[in-house]
Amino acid sequence: MPSPDSRKVVLVGTGMVGMSYAYALLNQNACDKLVLIDINHKRAIGEAMDLNHGLAFSGSHMKIYAGDYTDCKDADIVAICAGVAQKPGETRLDLLSRNAEVFSSIIEPVLSSGFHGIFLVATNPVDIMTHITHTLSGFPASRVIGTGTALDTARLRYLLGDYFQVDPRNMHAYVVGEHGDSEFVPWSQAMLATRPILDLCEQLPSCSYSQMQSIEEEVRGAAYKIIEAKNATYYGIGMAMVRITKAIFGDENCVLTVSAMLQGEYGLSGTYLGLPCILSRNGVREILTLPLSEKELSKLEKSFQALMDLYSSLSLTPPKTRNLPNGKN
Repeated sequence: MPSPDSRKVVLVGTGMVGMSYAYALLNQNACDKLVLIDINHKRAIGEAMDLNHGLAFSGSHMKIYAGDYTDCKDADIVAICAGVAQKPGETRLDLLSRNAEVFSSIIEPVLSSGFHGIFLVATNPVDIMTHITHTLSGFPASRVIGTGTALDTARLRYLLGDYFQVDPRNMHAYVVGEHGDSEFVPWSQAMLATRPILDLCEQLPSCSYSQMQSIEEEVRGAAYKIIEAKNATYYGIGMAMVRITKAIFGDENCVLTVSAMLQGEYGLSGTYLGLPCILSRNGVREILTLPLSEKELSKLEKSFQALMDLYSSLSLTPPKTRNLPNGKN
């Protein structure tokens, strides 16, 4: 079992998302050891070399190298970014059939190494891919985490901060649900500091609910615009992954909107969905339940059902929970 202060990450997939994550890990000194795995091992070697050549400028003492699945044995986090890229005009859910096959070739060798850390999944459609990882690994749901709507929430707060001319860190609002077309903003829970945004829109002539809805639409369509312009998104999600990684390694018990398994929250159970969660060294400590309005709860149920139906169509074998060291089940 890795020591509590161990910070080893194994990254599977050295494409643009994976390497944006790796580059941000290096610049933020977010781990001590980073192992790169890719089906193209030569590429992984080259990426490791390139990162290592920048160590002298980073202030970091990270050990970075290209490895194989045996390196997962004592890893704290296995981050999966492998998969085929999203095509222009293609929804995240359209990626499912292509990426499900990729994951079946990854999870088994990771498990064979003796890995018992935390899976962090970024491959789209991320909620379903995280659920697939949970099923194939048999790990406790708390130890299998997807990036969920963490980036969408960051996009929302950026746009709200720009609209209200306030530091985005003082905008407290979330994007929840599927990381995709059915995601939504529960505006009843959105605040500028401690002031509800809906109240502000009633008080300020320059603010209206329709403008907030326009911001929500901009957040929902952001990835499509970026893909149309540059074929892929990677910087933002790479940084979101580092934020999740730091929350785990720092045992921060902070709140991030990651993809987690619903187990009765909101009266829903059985699939992964992006929701505000408390993250600790052991993964998802708790899913926070927001006091949603009836309309918002209906949207959440719709998003949940869409993902549940899609996952059910895969006919995967239900997970058998593995007993992990130190009783971490």
